[in-house]
Amino acid sequence: MTIRAPAASPAVAVFPALGTTAVLLVTDPEALPAAEAVLRAELVAVDLACSRFRPDSELTRVNLNAGNPTTVSERFAEALQAALRAALLTDGAVDPTVGRAMTALGYDRTFAALRPEDTRPLPPALPAPGWRRIAFDPRSRRLRLPTYTQLDLGATAKALAADRAAHRAAATIGGGVLVSLGGDLTVAGAPPEGGWRIALADDHARPVTEHGPAVTVTGGALATSGIRVRTWHRAGRTLHHIVDPATGEPATPVWRTATVAAACCVDANTASTAAIVLGDRAVDWLRGTALPARLVALDGRVVRLGGWPPDSAPAGAPAVTPGDPR
Repeated sequence: MTIRAPAASPAVAVFPALGTTAVLLVTDPEALPAAEAVLRAELVAVDLACSRFRPDSELTRVNLNAGNPTTVSERFAEALQAALRAALLTDGAVDPTVGRAMTALGYDRTFAALRPEDTRPLPPALPAPGWRRIAFDPRSRRLRLPTYTQLDLGATAKALAADRAAHRAAATIGGGVLVSLGGDLTVAGAPPEGGWRIALADDHARPVTEHGPAVTVTGGALATSGIRVRTWHRAGRTLHHIVDPATGEPATPVWRTATVAAACCVDANTASTAAIVLGDRAVDWLRGTALPARLVALDGRVVRLGGWPPDSAPAGAPAVTPGDPR
């Protein structure tokens, strides 16, 4: 997704973060430094709590302590609860216990550091142990992972950071805010006149054409998951980063991208990720959620669900109304 500025252009900040690109827009240009400070603080906090790639992160400590009880921080507990809720809503299609499967596929370092062409053989696939085996008490924040289990909170933690940053920044500056972290986007506060216009694309970092599809967002969140951007080759296979917990393998390619609107980015990301994992079953599952969604098949065919509007160029982008998953 790419943000198209409205006629009265808001102030914008763009910088790398969490292995992707952070984009911040505010309706009041003078408030940009304060909003950016909020966003950067949230990004530092989520990285320190939930990064798989930092030896000093709380997630690394928790994974190394699998099999033993440990007490986690409030920030980590919030991220874990978001991940467990995602697993519950998707019946395990989005499962935080895929950490070892990700490592086995070679995604054991930041994406920028991956070998694009890796000739090493692939080890046997490692299906996820399953989120239901996690023992966690939210009140005491006591957590016990099954032995040999590794958590990966990446997707939902990034979406949670977008939600937290957008709402905290809007409360701080008293104006409209848009936060985008890769494919995860949340808006808060009063939007600009005409709303936030969002151009849809496979890769958020690539320029989009003036005539590409777009929507207008005035509240809530959008998330896009896809299999075209974070890919690498190993042992002659093309791999991508969205793993099917049931197999430990990259999800079977059915949809190039899945974009979902919801009341919060965590729910939108949960549904878009589940759609990629579910493949042919995604349409029926998404209908059951009643969330607006746009799926793009490998051949470019577009499926719109839940009231998602027809494709429109950015200048006249129709509105998409986020909802709550049912």
